[in-house]
Amino acid sequence: MTPVDTLTETTTSPAYQALKGRIHNDLLNRLNLDRLTRTSRAEAEPEVRAVIRDMLDREGQRTPLSFAERESLIGDVINELFGLGPLEALLKDPDISDILVNNASQVFIERNGRLEETSVVFRDDQHLMQIIERIVSAVGRRIDESTPMVDARLQDGSRVNAIVPPLALDGPSLSIRRFRTDRLAADDLVTRESLTAPMLAFLRGVVTARLNVIVSGGTGAGKTTLLNILSSFIGGGERVITIEDAAELTLRQRHVVRLETRPANIEGKGHVKQRQLVINALRMRPDRIIVGEVRGEEALDMLQAMNTGHDGSLTTIHANSARDALYRLDTMVAMTNLNLPERAVRQQIASAINVIVQVSRMPDGTRKVTSISEITGMEQDVITMQEIFGFQKAGIAPDGRTLGAFRATGVRPKCSEVLAIAGCPLPMDMFEHRQQIGGDPSGWRVA
Repeated sequence: MTPVDTLTETTTSPAYQALKGRIHNDLLNRLNLDRLTRTSRAEAEPEVRAVIRDMLDREGQRTPLSFAERESLIGDVINELFGLGPLEALLKDPDISDILVNNASQVFIERNGRLEETSVVFRDDQHLMQIIERIVSAVGRRIDESTPMVDARLQDGSRVNAIVPPLALDGPSLSIRRFRTDRLAADDLVTRESLTAPMLAFLRGVVTARLNVIVSGGTGAGKTTLLNILSSFIGGGERVITIEDAAELTLRQRHVVRLETRPANIEGKGHVKQRQLVINALRMRPDRIIVGEVRGEEALDMLQAMNTGHDGSLTTIHANSARDALYRLDTMVAMTNLNLPERAVRQQIASAINVIVQVSRMPDGTRKVTSISEITGMEQDVITMQEIFGFQKAGIAPDGRTLGAFRATGVRPKCSEVLAIAGCPLPMDMFEHRQQIGGDPSGWRVA
């Protein structure tokens, strides 16, 4: 057994957890918490460390600890006092994209697209509940039996969802979606083989030419990441309004106004929906509107904005394919209960949306743009579209890698003239029926 394994076994033992709880409780009684809360963690930590070491010296006869165990316990108690307890170590790991607390004794993480169980545990449900309450209270919200679900955000922008009993049967549950501190650049997508250079050039032209784009995909497929990169193609002289349920977008332009929905307060009042923000954004003289994700009745207002001069708008939607994205939009508009004719709704969609970009997470954890499709109009009551680029999956390699190739379908997009007029002419040979050469996403060969 390695020293790391030995330390992990010790720090998860009942005796260690009991000692940590005892030290923490004694610390709360000894320290002036009012004074500490008015100072930064960096200023207060040396004093707290000295007090904990003194307490451990007196505990030494009863519970002997090695130097590594002492330092681990001191760090754990400080994290309990100033941070999010057992989660602090996970939040410091830049490779972790999701932290999933199923219950007090079971914590999973997603690293490089793969789920793995950790050795992190909480003392009990009450301990986990205290951490959840600390998170939600920091953003002015509450969680209890009467309000058992809440969305929140950490200081670093990470998105948090918590659900507690009676809805969560096995105890409080916490999900944290983290975002990269080092933002990906557009060319990083090519380097990571998420798409090819011609696909990126086409998307750059689409955004620059102010076409309306929907990024579609499942949970964790990389929709927000791609939306952030697409937004980087927007000119610096344009006024951009972003609308989100939980702020995740990190636009690089200077002229950006960020709007976020608000849940109801304790009395059930004050709820501000995305639809209200979309309507208000239209009065703010936007050049472009970016909705983090359409998921309800705000879809109609978004479509109307796209159809009334606010070209170049971007949004995301949960769907498994480009066609499914259109079906979902159709359903969302129906949620407004305006009893609009089905054909009229689909005409609105067909005239508002220009391009749908489908992203997917592969079995090996990588993210790829699996389809770029162009809306071409209506045939009777059906919205017509054509795929310009796609990814053709070929199987799974023995080492678990996803095999496949990007391809151009051979269809020349109808919007190519619009792109040329906007100053983004693209060579027509990039749309010829081709596929990726080997693992080089910048190269093509005729299929």
